[in-house]
Amino acid sequence: MTTISQVAREAGYSPATVSRFLNNRIELPASTALRIDAAVARLGYRPNLLARRLSTGRTETIGLVAPEISNPFFAKLAATIEDEAELHGYSVLMSSTRGAREREITYLRRLEDRHVDGLIMMTNEPDDGTLAKCIDTHSNVVLVDEDVPGVAVPKIFVENEYGAYLATRHLIGAGHTGIAHIGGPRDLMSVRERMDGYLRALREDKMEPALSRVLLGSYSREFGAAAIDRILSDTDRPTAMFCGSDIVATGVMQRLRERGLNVPDDISVVGFDDMPFADMLAPALTTVRQPIETLGRKAFRDLYALINKQETVAEERLPVSLVERKSVARRS
Repeated sequence: MTTISQVAREAGYSPATVSRFLNNRIELPASTALRIDAAVARLGYRPNLLARRLSTGRTETIGLVAPEISNPFFAKLAATIEDEAELHGYSVLMSSTRGAREREITYLRRLEDRHVDGLIMMTNEPDDGTLAKCIDTHSNVVLVDEDVPGVAVPKIFVENEYGAYLATRHLIGAGHTGIAHIGGPRDLMSVRERMDGYLRALREDKMEPALSRVLLGSYSREFGAAAIDRILSDTDRPTAMFCGSDIVATGVMQRLRERGLNVPDDISVVGFDDMPFADMLAPALTTVRQPIETLGRKAFRDLYALINKQETVAEERLPVSLVERKSVARRS
């Protein structure tokens, strides 16, 4: 087995310099880096990962905790985090909690057992203080997409309130005055902020929503479909709906078709996320685009900075934008 000392002799540098370079702890001039890389290739050097991890006290693995990896939003976010981690020499251990608090806490304990060097956490369940207490006892944790109130760790969110405002203003601009809102769990940060944006847009136009037109429950197709049944039972039927997620919007659109209603001619629909399938729906869904890839890259970079004792931003908000497609009709 080729040793790092042999690589150093072949390249003409000290073993310490070669070791620091290969472990991403030093930046070298391009010509020097090329000589070391060439020596590694010629000798077929492969680092002894176990020895390196024992010497550094690191696993070179991070944990990624998501509510449901099969959800396209979380799947795309996870893929971006994995790509960014690979660029930094890290692997990713992915875990799906399926919304169970016990699973979230179990995965946090991997930090205690040194199975991972840090954790990127996404939750979609309101916290009663249990999760916050557990996070507070751990270092190297980054929160993405949803907040856990009261914890002092780096957090990366999007402009939920402004995105919902853009969506609702778009519907108002298309001539809609009866606009319903279907969102997720009431106590989640994103749900509150998106409802605030919806309400701000309506009130700017001197409109107050009927309570029967605002339904909060879960970010799921099933809830979107159930919400339609309740909303359509009201004699004063809305002409448009702002859905708090694209997943909810798919349930809404499917149930509207089942009820014999056309999108957008009978009822217009706007979503939130811009998931990969949004432009493949019939009609293609107008939605608020989250910068999912930027979220993923920044999440890993913040965690990498924590692991390396570097400064991080306490909270960062990423911009969103409205993507206009075919699910909104203009009304006179």
